[in-house]
Amino acid sequence: MKRVLVAGAGGFIGGHLVARLSADGCWVRAVDRVEHEHRELPADEFLTLDLRDADDCRKALDGGFDEVYQLAADMGGMEFIHSAECEIMRNSAAVNANMVAAAASAGVARYFLSSSVCVYRDMAPDESPLTENDAYPANPHNEYGWEKLYAERMVSAFARRHGFEARIGRFENCYGPYGTWRGGREKAPAAIARKVAEAPDGGTIDVFGGGTTIRTFVYVDDLVDAVVLLARSGEERPTNIGPDERVTIADLVNVVADVAGKRIEIRAVDGPLGVEARNFSHERIKALGWTPRHDLRSGMAETYRWIAEQVARA
Repeated sequence: MKRVLVAGAGGFIGGHLVARLSADGCWVRAVDRVEHEHRELPADEFLTLDLRDADDCRKALDGGFDEVYQLAADMGGMEFIHSAECEIMRNSAAVNANMVAAAASAGVARYFLSSSVCVYRDMAPDESPLTENDAYPANPHNEYGWEKLYAERMVSAFARRHGFEARIGRFENCYGPYGTWRGGREKAPAAIARKVAEAPDGGTIDVFGGGTTIRTFVYVDDLVDAVVLLARSGEERPTNIGPDERVTIADLVNVVADVAGKRIEIRAVDGPLGVEARNFSHERIKALGWTPRHDLRSGMAETYRWIAEQVARA
């Protein structure tokens, strides 16, 4: 039985990854500072540890593991990323430095790092897709992206020196059920779904800038498929993970309104917008055999159903 460690298991993607690996027949140790807010994880073991602490990282890796999936980070939606630059850089950098050092000392065979397309620069709406190599010369739009880029370099350096296999996935904006949907750390799909669920038919919701920025959104089950596939592949280079379907935030509102069966108007308000556009090549992950199983509408139908239930209970 393959022994795997999921760091950041109390988070949205981490929780889904634990469920997937457990269903695959792995022995799974889940680690986080807090247990999952929205579900009981099917892990064989859950350890409450603070991975900013080097001793806790060593405890997390005690016992030997075939694979480590490092998803632990201080992160959230654009409002959080915009307002918590120092916390993001300090906490996430500490987690990544301590975890990769502990994994190297423990003799881990394979180490997966969750990175982000925030490592790339801002783009114009009509630009051609950026490949993974276009992360250099480096010019991330925010400090979250700078920390992720440094973490990639650090993991690759440790892998070269200590002889383990490193895999790096650059995640695009992920959405789905069992994620943060209120409180300021939620991402755009969850925030829009919550606002639509709270609004009456014919109502109006506030959207930063009116929703003109362009994004790609990957459904969490598709992302987890890609993570496991990449982690167990021979692809050593950083790899973008996301669909080719690009939409504006206003388009996202329309999709959610359609799923909800409501007429919704958008009111433009001031707020952090992030980059103007995103457009990335996915040839590297496709070459491994990955294709998303959900388009935005089918994925948001599942997401909206779950968030609407949470709103009704709140």
